[in-house]
Amino acid sequence: MMDYRKTDLEHLWHPYTDILAFERQNFPVIQTAEGIRLRDTDGKEYLDGISSWWCVNLGHNHPHIVKSIVQQTHRLQHSITGGMSHTGVIRLSKMLSDIAPAGLNRVYYASDGSSAVEAAVRMAVQYWWNLGLPEKNNIISLEGAYHGDTLGAVGLGFLPKFHKPIQHVVNRSVQAPSPHCFHCPYADNCSLQCFSGMEELLRENADTTAAVIVEPVCQGAAGIRIYPPEYVAKLRRLCTELNILLVADEIAVGFGRAGAMFASNLAKTQPDLMVVGKSLTGGYLPMSAVLATDEVYDSFRRDNGRDRTFYHGHTFSGNPVAAAAAIATLEVFETEDILEHSRVPAELMKDAFVEFGGIPGVHRSTALGCMSALEISEQAGSADTAAAVAANALKMGLFIRPLGPVVYLWPPLVTGKSDMEEMLGIFGHCLKHSLKDAMC
Repeated sequence: MMDYRKTDLEHLWHPYTDILAFERQNFPVIQTAEGIRLRDTDGKEYLDGISSWWCVNLGHNHPHIVKSIVQQTHRLQHSITGGMSHTGVIRLSKMLSDIAPAGLNRVYYASDGSSAVEAAVRMAVQYWWNLGLPEKNNIISLEGAYHGDTLGAVGLGFLPKFHKPIQHVVNRSVQAPSPHCFHCPYADNCSLQCFSGMEELLRENADTTAAVIVEPVCQGAAGIRIYPPEYVAKLRRLCTELNILLVADEIAVGFGRAGAMFASNLAKTQPDLMVVGKSLTGGYLPMSAVLATDEVYDSFRRDNGRDRTFYHGHTFSGNPVAAAAAIATLEVFETEDILEHSRVPAELMKDAFVEFGGIPGVHRSTALGCMSALEISEQAGSADTAAAVAANALKMGLFIRPLGPVVYLWPPLVTGKSDMEEMLGIFGHCLKHSLKDAMC
């Protein structure tokens, strides 16, 4: 019988993992999963507190999604979308257009979030080139943004902790101040004063800016920075006024995570381009997409012999098996009324994180939809204490990952009342004991 941990350390390169620290751990090796629970090779179960990197919104091993994947593998395994099409991707495109913010009628497929962001940015820049305005080629993003790990995406969301070793080969975008509510001087009297930096930057650079890209209502990898939907609404109005495209990166916050089907819905806005991924297939298979308005799409039509082809593509763009998983996922959202069900864990988390925010050593806490986070204060050990919370939670059967000084819960939308209470109980217990140890 294979020694999985030994073989892992001999061959597997883990992403976002301190390799030396990892090698010293008796880490879990997950073998099966059901609902919101993971099960390792030793038979121990773990509550999936981060939806397996923010994507398994409908839980593991959902019968309808699994059945759809299996059935599709017997019909059509792969068919390209360059110069031809297939029935599954056509059906999925119509379904996405129907549920997206109004006007996003065109769908382009990629394999992961980062590659979809690259496509969206290239679409935005070429849109202006198509219109005879090649000087509009800059992209503006937010400080602390994360839009993926390919080099172009890294430039949009440069995070020194992640990307310092490759900074010399990255073309960094201009960044506006982040709407970072945990460290906002106006937190008790918010009238979106934080927007002034973005507005100033856009007005100064409108003639050369192709697009602004933001993660609407929550900057994920920056530390679950949840901010008011009104910020996004103001940004939409300003982009319209200044003739700048708005790109909404909904890879993490889309498909019910923020309490609406898409976070842009909370702001009642229509982006020009919207990027989705992660839970597009329920988290079961790699697939991402860019949804675009007809206006952006129509700029790529041939006119007077000029070649406006979008020379950008992925081998598995619109893969039939991934498309089947995505179709099944959207069907489950409708038939099982997932958005309504998600209100149960959302309300429990909201109340709990208000309570957690009052614990000595917690700087601030927040929650929106099925996203919640709190920051450990410097006096309480910041990142070291956050790591201790996660380590202690793992021992008690809850899998979470800290983001620097931030610990958070991001459970599947289908989490039931008793499971959510168990998750919050473990989280709260580990938080209090880790803070107590740190402040002794």
